[in-house]
Formats: sequence, structure tokens, C-alpha cells
Amino acid sequence: MDRSYFATVAKGLEEVAAKELETLGAREVRTTVTGVHFQGDQALLYKVNLWSRLIFKVLMPIFQVGCATAEQLYSQVKKLDWSEYLTVEQSFAVQCTGSNYQLNHTHFTALGIKNAIVDQQKDRFGKRSNIDLKFPDLLINAHIDQNVCTISLDSSRESLHRRGYHLAMGLAPLKETLAAGIIQISGYNGKVAFYDPFCGSGTLPIEAALLALNIAPGLSRESFGFESWLDFQSELWQKIKKEALESRLKTLRAPIIGSDLELSVLQQARSNAHLCKLEGQIEFQRKALADVEPKANEGILICNPPYGKRIGDSEDLRDLYRQLGDVLKQRFKGWSAYVLTGNRELAKVIGLRSSSRYTLYNGSIACVLLKYDLY
Repeated sequence: MDRSYFATVAKGLEEVAAKELETLGAREVRTTVTGVHFQGDQALLYKVNLWSRLIFKVLMPIFQVGCATAEQLYSQVKKLDWSEYLTVEQSFAVQCTGSNYQLNHTHFTALGIKNAIVDQQKDRFGKRSNIDLKFPDLLINAHIDQNVCTISLDSSRESLHRRGYHLAMGLAPLKETLAAGIIQISGYNGKVAFYDPFCGSGTLPIEAALLALNIAPGLSRESFGFESWLDFQSELWQKIKKEALESRLKTLRAPIIGSDLELSVLQQARSNAHLCKLEGQIEFQRKALADVEPKANEGILICNPPYGKRIGDSEDLRDLYRQLGDVLKQRFKGWSAYVLTGNRELAKVIGLRSSSRYTLYNGSIACVLLKYDLY
């Protein structure tokens, strides 16, 4: 039976995420700001959590109630039949987003919903569930939009961008989901060489390798929220995981290289690749930008150079961006290059005409992704 779901994504990646969901088998796909609505069965819910490279969380809406006041929200939530989703032996937690005039503090809104649920349990069963904010059996999401509260179950629990490999991070790491989104925008499929000359702790090369080797990013996670749901189908989940394990490729079809001048962040990158069991697949090199050379006649270069708001002062970076433009123009003919930056003035210093540009968000920072066709 099909259910309705809602995937949360970074601003700017909605359309790319929608295409990914369609590839995974989602139906009735519809984008909104920082999210994608879609429909599918239980198997699809499991597959999206396991395979999505772009989504933060997959929510399953279960109720909509009025919330013109805190009292109305409490009374309506208490009337709902929570025994269908939660037993008194299970723990839960409530997270809230959005607000209206009366409900403008997410913590207290979540507290009111929690109180309504446990009060119902005490009335019906004489005991109540425990609250576990770190690892609840059931994570409930409540979203306030004007006078309507949509209550959903969070099937992911921890954000899907946490693949499990990023234990070592540089000063300004790129979120795994954003890195994967940029890679998908580029059209990279593992058949051509991949290069990142500012690889830092290795997020872009690692995400490229996971894609090229057809490795489901969720395989490295310990658990998902849906595994504690009352309708969890263990056999179906084991079958989906087994299929994912069997579909992995053993070796890359083209080289993936990451380079950086800082030895410490390269050590972090190698450590992160080790956690993904990608030793020997990615080549990490200690190189200054001036020494960067391609190892193939064609390929895709993607980089996220510093842009002032993260590391150092933007005025000190003009020479770096100018040098990046020279290196791309002189040494990477036949390649496509993608540069993500949060400083449009620095982007102009590259000195190349971009063929495409995309607005993406690195956390709260509005960035531009520039594509350069190098001839």
C-alpha cells in the first residue's frame, strides 16, 4: 500500500533530489522549498533511507490537527490514537518546526505535544512511555504552518547526511549531502576521472567513490528510525540491504584523486576513506594548487575553495582564485570544472566564462556553483 512521505533537503537541491527519488521508484513526486513530497510503499521508504545521497530525513505524515492555540493543539493531539504507533514500553521524542502567532517557541510546542501523548497513555494504560532525546524508539516531527500542525514519524532518526565516515573533519567541511548533490549536478557517473584540488577531509572524493562504486551511503549507518516502528518488516529490510551489498562494484573504472596542501587534513581524508572501506580506491596527494596536474585527457573537476566567510580573509584569496583559473585553463583542457563558492566577487577573479551556474546553500551561506567547459 502506498503512503505519502516528505523528504527534507538543502535549499537549492530540491529538483535534483526529486530526480533521485524518481530513480529510486517514488511516485507523485512534487517539490517545495527545502523538501520533496512523494508516494511509495514500505519498501521504497527503506530504499530511500538506504540509497539517497541528497536527503536529510524522510518523514511520514500521519495526522493533521488544528493549532490556533496551545490548548487546541494539546486537546487534538490527545484525541489521536497513539497506540497504533507507540507502546508504553517504547521511548519517544518530539521535534517541532515552524510557528504561528500563538505557538512561537518550538521547544514549548514540542513539550505540549509530548504532554498530550503521555497523558493519553496514563489515562488508557495507567503508565507512560519514557522520553529519550538522544536515541528514541519513535521520533515524532511536528510542523506548524499557520493554524495547522502536521504530525509525522521520522523514519531516519539521525540526519542521513551523517554517513558514519566523517569522524575526522577539516575546518570547513562540506555536508555529505551537498557534496553528493554537486556531483549529481555535474553528471559524474564514474566512467571518467574525478579530481578535487582542495579536497580537505575528503568529502567530495569519497562521495564520488561511493557513487562510482554503487555503494549505498546508508550501509555505513548503525540504524534507522523505522527499525523501531511497530510495522517494521525485518525480512523486507534485510532483503533490501542484501541487494545493496551485492550490487557494489569492486574497483573504480577511472581514477578519483583529491589533493590538498595541508598534511593534517589529508590524514583526515585518508581516515575517512578507511572508514568507508575505500582504501586504495581514492588517491590523496599533498600538492599546492600550482603543482596540480590531471592524470587523464578528460574528466570532471569539482572543488570548494576557501571563500573568506569560512577560512581567512577574502582579500587574501584573490591570488588563489586567479591561480585556479590559470590552472584550469592551461592544464585541464577537455575537462568540465565545477567551483562552489560563497563569494561571487572572488568567483569573478577566476577569469573564465561559466557555461552554467546554480544557487546552492552550504548551511546558511548562499553559494554559487559555477560550471566551466574547458577547451
